Amino acid sequence: MSSESPGSLTVAVVQFAPTTNGGANIEQIAEFVARAVDRGADLVVFPEYSSYFSAEMGPDWLAAAEPLDGLFVSELAAIAAAQQVHIAAGVVEATDGTRFSNTVVVVDAAGSLVATSRKLHLYDAFGHRESDYAVAGPIVDPELFEIRGIQIGVQTCYDLRFPEVTRRLVDAGADLVLVPSEWVRGPLKEHHWRTLVTARALENTIYIAAADHAPPIGVGNSMIVDPMGVALASIGDDPGIALAEVSLERIESVREVNPALSLRRFRVVPVG
Repeated sequence: MSSESPGSLTVAVVQFAPTTNGGANIEQIAEFVARAVDRGADLVVFPEYSSYFSAEMGPDWLAAAEPLDGLFVSELAAIAAAQQVHIAAGVVEATDGTRFSNTVVVVDAAGSLVATSRKLHLYDAFGHRESDYAVAGPIVDPELFEIRGIQIGVQTCYDLRFPEVTRRLVDAGADLVLVPSEWVRGPLKEHHWRTLVTARALENTIYIAAADHAPPIGVGNSMIVDPMGVALASIGDDPGIALAEVSLERIESVREVNPALSLRRFRVVPVG
């Protein structure tokens, strides 16, 4: 049974390896959600590209793209309503047919779409060119959603390397930031992942819940980190679930000893 006290919730991150079989992906999602709810989850976070994924991005991704009222999001909403839980997951969202949007959707326990987040910084790095097929999300006001008084924001994968993205969510009021990802394996990449996830939590005195793809393509190591940079729960390299409690009381106590946000002398300004 999930917790019901105001100012706290149980968040789960799910690590799995989506494929090009959308039906199989949604079946795995349903199974993971059921297991997470049995363990008390109020919110279940899946990786980016949970609806469709292959090792090499190509025209097939455009063919697999769906609108937000399409089959994947509809089935995700049905799972959320059946299990009475919030779910966040990445979808290949259809746009104009020449590019897709790397989008994370959040559906609530009633099955309603309560937030969307489109990846701001595309992965044109380490030999990859996400922008060949995807379009960067527009700079818009963050869409936060709330569970029992906790404000929650979303960013995606490569956005972790841009600390102003998380700071902007925190400026909007986020206590917890979800980071659905497909953090590609490579030299030192697991180290980068753990360092950046921890830094975003520490410097903003918030919780981070980061869900990655399982190997062999992703680094795995999905994790939930608290405002002091403590990894409350993590997964190694196998598919699985990690859960932890998120508490406003913990955020407040950390900010009493580390009032970094109130001491800051700079603000985030979009450059384009």
